[in-house]
Amino acid sequence: MYDRHYAHTRRFEAPLPDVVTRVRAALSTEGFGVLTEIDVQATLKKKLDVDRKPYLILGACNPGLAHQALNADPGIGVFLPCNVDVFEGEDGATYVQAVRPDMMFKLVENPAISPIAGEVDAKLRRVMERI
Repeated sequence: MYDRHYAHTRRFEAPLPDVVTRVRAALSTEGFGVLTEIDVQATLKKKLDVDRKPYLILGACNPGLAHQALNADPGIGVFLPCNVDVFEGEDGATYVQAVRPDMMFKLVENPAISPIAGEVDAKLRRVMERI
C-alpha cells in the first residue's frame, strides 16, 4: 500500500508507540541516533487545526558516516539526517519507511558519495529487518 521506490517500507500489526520503540532500538544497533522528532499529527493540529492519523518523522544520523559524507561533499548536509517515518496507515496498521540513501544521493553526482550512501543504505535495510 505504501511501497515507494525511494523508501524501505515495513508494515506492522502493532501499536505505533511500540513500533517507535523498536525503531529507535534498531537504529541504535546500527550506530544511528535520533537527532530530531517531528510529530506531524500534533504540528498540523496546532498550526492548521487539521486532524490526521499519528505520523512521526525521526531524523536519524550515524555520526561517522555523516562525517565521511560531509568531508566528501560539504553540500551533502541538505540531505541529512536520514528520515525514518512511523505512521498509522489507512488500514490501521503501523508503517515504517526509511529513506533509501542510494536513491537520494544519486542527485549529488559525486562518485565519492556512492560508497557512503551504499553503506548507509545497507545499515538502514538492517534496521528495517530488526524492527
